Amino acid sequence: MATVTSKPKRRYTRDDWEDFAHTGPGTLAGRFMRTFWHPVYRSQDLAPEQTRPLCIMSEQFTLYRGRGGTPHAVAFRCAHRGTQLSVGKVEGENIRCYYHGWMYDGSGQCVEQPAEPTQFCEKIRIRSYPVHEYLGMIWAYMGEGAPPPVPRLPEFEEGDVNVVVYPRSACNFFNRMENAVDEAHVQFVHSTGLSGVPKIEARETTYGIAISGIWPDGHGSGAHYQVPNASEFKARDLVKVAWRVPIDDEHYMSFNVESTDRVRSGDGVLADDIGKQILAGDLRVEDLEGIHNLFEVQDYVAQVGQGVIAPRRYDHLGAADVGVALMRKIWARELRALAEGKPLKQWSRPDRMAWADEPGWASIE
Repeated sequence: MATVTSKPKRRYTRDDWEDFAHTGPGTLAGRFMRTFWHPVYRSQDLAPEQTRPLCIMSEQFTLYRGRGGTPHAVAFRCAHRGTQLSVGKVEGENIRCYYHGWMYDGSGQCVEQPAEPTQFCEKIRIRSYPVHEYLGMIWAYMGEGAPPPVPRLPEFEEGDVNVVVYPRSACNFFNRMENAVDEAHVQFVHSTGLSGVPKIEARETTYGIAISGIWPDGHGSGAHYQVPNASEFKARDLVKVAWRVPIDDEHYMSFNVESTDRVRSGDGVLADDIGKQILAGDLRVEDLEGIHNLFEVQDYVAQVGQGVIAPRRYDHLGAADVGVALMRKIWARELRALAEGKPLKQWSRPDRMAWADEPGWASIE
């Protein structure tokens, strides 16, 4: 596991900048991920005066919504004697510790110590995280310094969207991200009904990777990978963006925004349960035709079947893996730049995406 120490002359190696899987505090990939905003909770699931303990990228913190509706994120524990803050009580826009009543505002500043004859609140401050609500999700910035602008998807702002959350999938998030640029797996894993295999192309863009597949019958398919952990694709009338957010190095959650008025609930747990039975040899994928979340089960089997953290050094990539190879190249390049203190690429998503069956696809940069 590649970690970043406090030693000023730390020398990084290829092993460090090719370790995409470990995102905890202090890791090189974790530092990279923390330069971006991430969705961490669905807005409708956090009512005013509610609290939630969260773990994102192996880092624990407390999410709560103030009485006025504003979300806040502060450290996981009280600075007094370390009790978990999420079991405390929200009062106005502040949170009060369950154990001895110390109170903190949304910036992490202690504002009350009721059992202390002489209070020293001004000396106590716990960590806080910038948060923002957008497209039905609560986003957090977990990096150092001032956060970058919050990402926007203007075409999803024009109508109703549906937010679906799959709360816990049992493998590393990068297994899932590589699947998003693996156009060749679609025919074999999902049995699309299309004949033959596609001719696959992938190219780096201002936002990440545009990947397309041209099938023998002329049908075009494609997807957009958006650095660092989002993917966008179109299926019939449905356009969907999914963020794969690490919980820890062995689990991730998915936040999915769909341009549709269909109402669905997250059913990732069911997909995991069935997927485990298939990997154990107790079920077959072929026996599951007609279940409502077949797509998720099929992906679970393929991705968790690689290993909880895929051992990428043993892979033998071919021409069909052009998207996967490009993703790894981008990550290694960016992590190496971060390790060496060089500027990172400034990623920028266009206001509206083009698709493989549209004229604008060929001009995507």
